[in-house]
Amino acid sequence: MNSHSFPYQLYLVISEADCVGRDFLKVAEQAILGGVDIIQLREKKISSDEFLRKALQLIEITHKYNIPLIINDHIEVTKRTNAAGIHVGNSDAEPTYLRQQPFFQNKIIGYSIEYLSQLANEQTAASDYLGISPVFRTNTKTDTITEWGLEGITTIRQLTPKPLVAIGNIHLANAKDIMKAGADCIAVVSAICGADDPEKAAYELKNEILK
Repeated sequence: MNSHSFPYQLYLVISEADCVGRDFLKVAEQAILGGVDIIQLREKKISSDEFLRKALQLIEITHKYNIPLIINDHIEVTKRTNAAGIHVGNSDAEPTYLRQQPFFQNKIIGYSIEYLSQLANEQTAASDYLGISPVFRTNTKTDTITEWGLEGITTIRQLTPKPLVAIGNIHLANAKDIMKAGADCIAVVSAICGADDPEKAAYELKNEILK
């Protein structure tokens, strides 16, 4: 898969908690209006039923604007919403396993890498894009091993043709540098979810990376 088949540049990772008391569905819609191309629903501490309920609400909005919805690490929710795809990390279902399931054969599968050695493994080969996490350390993601930095993105870019989605403390001041370093797409959480005006925040980020 090349970057033409992953044409997304601004990726919102959303959870209700990250929206600090606001309606996450409204935040998602404002972010789409501002220029977000793809959204991932990442809910870690809720029941499967609650996750499914939120995903069904969110997919109504993403469908309305023709934006792909990715589900973080929940096979059943992905299937029951018929979402565009799933994102998995190293302790989740493996991309090779997912790709063997009929449902996932034509779905987007994202895979987070934490070590350079993973670029050569079959999981990377089975994925549609790689999550480079975190580029810079954040409070929302404390269980990661590597802080990649700009040099890390450049190194990974030289080693794989896969689309690279960078995430981790990305904001207006560093977004352009991250794209220049070799990322195809930037993923943000608090830069949009925590913004006073999510639509404006998305618009500014999108303009910054398209410059």
